[in-house]
Formats: sequence, C-alpha cells, structure tokens
Amino acid sequence: MGYAIKSKLLSGTALIAAGFISTAAWSQEATIAFASGELGATSYNPVTSSNLNSATSLIYDRLVEQDADQSYHPHLATSWEEAADGMSWTFHLKDGVTFHDGTAFNAQSVADWIPDFAETENAYLVGAVASVEVIDDLTVKFVMSRPEPNFLYNLSSSFMGVPGAAAYDSLGENFGVTDAVGTGPFKLESFAIGLETVLVRNDDYAWASDLSENQGAAHLERVTFREIPDQSTAFLELKTGGLDVLLGVPTDFLQILKAESNINVIQMPGTGINYMPINVTAAPFDDIKVREATALAINQEAIVSSIYNGVGAPAHNFLISSLPEADVAPELNVSFDVEKANALLDEAGWIKSDGPVRMKDGEALSVKLFTQNGTEFTALAQVIQAQLADIGMEAVITVFDSSTIRDEYKANRHQLAVRGYDWNNSDILDWFFSGERLGYPNVSMWKDEEGQRLNDVAMKDSKNSMERVANFKAYHEYVLSQHLFVPIYEPTTNIAYNAERVNIPDPVRGTRFRAQTVLDMTVVE
Repeated sequence: MGYAIKSKLLSGTALIAAGFISTAAWSQEATIAFASGELGATSYNPVTSSNLNSATSLIYDRLVEQDADQSYHPHLATSWEEAADGMSWTFHLKDGVTFHDGTAFNAQSVADWIPDFAETENAYLVGAVASVEVIDDLTVKFVMSRPEPNFLYNLSSSFMGVPGAAAYDSLGENFGVTDAVGTGPFKLESFAIGLETVLVRNDDYAWASDLSENQGAAHLERVTFREIPDQSTAFLELKTGGLDVLLGVPTDFLQILKAESNINVIQMPGTGINYMPINVTAAPFDDIKVREATALAINQEAIVSSIYNGVGAPAHNFLISSLPEADVAPELNVSFDVEKANALLDEAGWIKSDGPVRMKDGEALSVKLFTQNGTEFTALAQVIQAQLADIGMEAVITVFDSSTIRDEYKANRHQLAVRGYDWNNSDILDWFFSGERLGYPNVSMWKDEEGQRLNDVAMKDSKNSMERVANFKAYHEYVLSQHLFVPIYEPTTNIAYNAERVNIPDPVRGTRFRAQTVLDMTVVE
C-alpha cells in the first residue's frame, strides 16, 4: 500500500475565474498502493468476501479493535462482559454513531447484521452465536450455543466490520461493489475492480477507538487505493512521487529506500507466513514421501539471507512464532535436510539417472510451480526452483495475476504454489486446511477425516483460552505430520513513506496499518 498526498494549488488566474479572492489549496488527497498480499479483492462486502484489503477498515468500524500487543480495545462497543460459563456476551454500544447513509447504529443494527453470515465462508466467525438479543437501544447480548474463547478476536477482524442493514438489504449482491455503507471514517466513492478504490472523508465521524489520537474526522479528505501488481513499479512510484506511502515493502528494497533522504521506513512485527502449499491430490504429491522430500529440500535460512537480506525469520511451521500454538514438538518443525530428501525420493522410486531430473517408470519428476506476479513471490519461486533442482525435481514456474491464480486453485490445476498469508490467529489452520474449503483457500486440497475432527474440536469444542491453545496445537501438529506445505519465511511488515509530503505516527497502533493510523495521518505543510 502506498499513499500519495496531493495538494493542488490553483493559479491566480484560475482562482479569479473560479470566483475565489485568495490563493487556496484543493482537498488534501492520499494515494495508496495495496501490498501484494491484498491484491485481487472483488468486493467490499465484509460478510461474504474471502479476500479483503486495507481500504475495508476505513469504510467499516468494528465493535472491538486489537492492538499490536494483542490487547483488545473498545470501538463501536464501549465495554463488554462475558458470562462466567462463556455462554453469553453483553456489549454496551457507543451513542451517537451513524452509518454513511444517515441511519443510526444501535443494538438492532447488530441483531440485523449477525444473521447475514449464515451460509457464507465467514460463517465460522459467528458460528457459536445462537441468537442476538436487543436489551435496549445501546445494549446487545450474544447468546452462545457453546463457549467461544476467540470471540473478541473474531469481532476485531476486517470481516466483522459492521455494514448498514438498510443498504445491505437494498443493494443485495451489489453491496460492496457499487456502494458500501458502514460507520467508518471514509465513504466509498468508486471501486474499479483490479484497479483502484476511491474513498472520501466522512465529515460526521466522531467515534474513533483509543488507538487513534484523532477522535474526529480524518485530516485527509480523499484516499485513493491503487492495485500495482509489480512491486518494483510501486517502489519506483514512491521514489518519484506517484505514491506517498508504500505498505508491504519487500525487504530487498529496504536498504535502497533508507538511503533516500525523503523516505522514512517503519517496521512492524509480521502477522503471517510465506509458504508453499502442496496439492496432495496431484501426483507425485499424493505420495507423502515425495511431499516430505519436497519440504526438506527448501533451505529457509538461505532464503532469508539471500532474498530478504536477513530481515525477518525463517519459518518452520505454519503459524507465526508469537502464537503459543506454534510451539509444537521439535521433530515436527520443518527444516532443511537435503540428504534425507534424496533418500525419501529414492524410497519413493524416483531414481537419479544420467540427467539432472529424477525418473520413475519412464516419467520425469517435473512439476508445476505457480506463483502470483510481484517481485518478492517471483524471486522466491526462482530460488525454490533452484533448491528443488538439487534433489532432482524440475519445477516449471508459471506466474499469474492475483485474481486469476485463485481460479487455477479452484480448478485443481496446480501442484506447488508460492503464497503468503496475513493473519495473527491459529484459526488460520481452519481457513487453509479445512476439507470444506477445497481449492481456495485450501490450496493443499486436503480432506482428511482425522484432520477435520481435530479442526472441529479446536474450532468448536474449546471452553476457554487454555483449552483452545491445546486443541489448536494438536491440530497444528497433525497438519505438520502430513506434509501439506513447506514453511519458508516469517516476514516483518515494512512501511515506507515520503516524509516531505505526509506524517505517519510511529509506532503504528494496531496489528496492521489500518484506519486508526489513517485518521492520524497529516500532510506536511
């Protein structure tokens, strides 16, 4: 993502022609290039979308916000209480909040919103909610069918931004495309899928969370989010003034940017993993020995050093290291071992002959390696290609744009892929490995009875936080034992901005660069 602040001054002649009597500036504007992992959103409907971007948090507010230290803060809710048995949550709501269309936000807004999740991919977020009771205009009670120790995290996610019920019902499938109505600090002006999103300031906004110093309307009057698939292009636009802020800066650009006198860089803890899913339904990866050999062929430490210049950390399982569920049995962590990888392929019948590629029954060990366009992922795919060649596996790289590649996954045309995710909660395991989501997001195409049982226990049967950690750890360990993916890299989140044009608070509050930071952004006078 990147912001470009544009203050356009009219000439004196133009001002006179326009009827102005003094020099004035047009509205201050920001242009943001989405990070590579946020490309490809087709809707700003948080209820039904499986892929949202940073602009979403500017349109919609949430009941609860999460800070970088994982603590929860009131937003549309001022406070809440959980019943001792976990079977209900009562939220007290902020008074005076209105949606972009002028309708009031109240307890009924919450009661109308929750049923919309039924039969969507995001239904799991409210899967434990049996009913919603309106106690009074500013008090709402969630009656639970089971305890949900992850409930505050769910409520703080982008997928639980609260939409206006009237607009949601009237627009139907067009909600989030032609218009998107929330209570957030910005309103949707236009959305060109795959190109740009333009937001304008909500002048009535006066209910920010305490993650923002500014409690009123944003200082910026207009924000344009652009999709720039090639990270090198986005980087050059930042240097030349086409962007003011670039979020998700690839680490190989950091040293160059730090050398620019007008560019400041902020680094935040990462909230995701770069990894290589393995399609277990596509030969030769239907053989677990081949999958394990593929995983052991990848040298995470060398990749961090060569591609990421030592910034970030090697990943050895599927979860970010700050989560307790990432602390698995040491033997299940995936680390480079080329000798064992070669031995496993020998056992699987893939034999090294005279050529560089292993053979079995007259067939070469040649596989498809998919990735999406963008400097980081294409460079990573090339290094992986070279490392797989060292064990006699030929990987043929195909690069897709961010929207097309999902169609390839859903059509089951892939074998290996280079991907990344951005999520700081262990329920990402459900998202990417549940047998109910084959194709995308379950790119591994894994459907397993024991895996689904462990998934369901972790997602639905945890009565408290300690039990939830134990259940997800067991599920994580089983996933690791099946060699469904190759963990590669745990990145930092890097933000670069033109300090001559815009001010950004440092440190950034929240787990990601979102609305709370945009509210505090100002233009350099």
